[in-house]
Amino acid sequence: LFFMLNEPCDLQLRPPTVIGQFHTLFFGSIRMFFLGVLGFAVYGNEALHFSCDPDKREVNLFCYNQFRPITPQVFWALQLVIVLVPGAFFHLYAACKSIKQEDILQKSSYTGFYIFSVFLRIVLEVVAFWLQIQLFGFKVNAIYMCDVGALEKKFNITRCMVPEHFEKTIFLIAMYTFTVITVILCVAEIFEISCRRLGFLKTQ
Repeated sequence: LFFMLNEPCDLQLRPPTVIGQFHTLFFGSIRMFFLGVLGFAVYGNEALHFSCDPDKREVNLFCYNQFRPITPQVFWALQLVIVLVPGAFFHLYAACKSIKQEDILQKSSYTGFYIFSVFLRIVLEVVAFWLQIQLFGFKVNAIYMCDVGALEKKFNITRCMVPEHFEKTIFLIAMYTFTVITVILCVAEIFEISCRRLGFLKTQ
């Protein structure tokens, strides 16, 4: 990394495959727009409208922290950043070493490095998919049963109302769908690279 930072870099390098370029457009535009705009609209005021019985600030705050160990916006933002790292590192390396776009598919070492970065993206997406299931499930229920025993109240379980639960369920399914689409695109990109290396497709 040190020698790359000390060399002039041309960061205009694009993904070497058609599918890779489409993945960049899909990932960079649609997915980030969906999360940044609609995600804020759906989850922006969730903590303010999350209410429990009895409707007291300490109970609401305690139960909301129990209901949301990590907010979905933060989780998905971290997912996007982490998944971008392998591709960003490869393109930084390629740009600083003056590797041309066509060279990536012609030289085995560059091809292997690029395929490894794509495969790493797949692994990270799958891990994020699994973590999302563990944290959020597939459905947001209207009622959340909160254990408030730690507050030393007379009651141990209280009912909490989850605002806009149906919208959040739709958003969850959409984020799962985006993850599946990006994994499929990554697998298809590896397949496209293999076909180009074997001569079934013309190189760009």
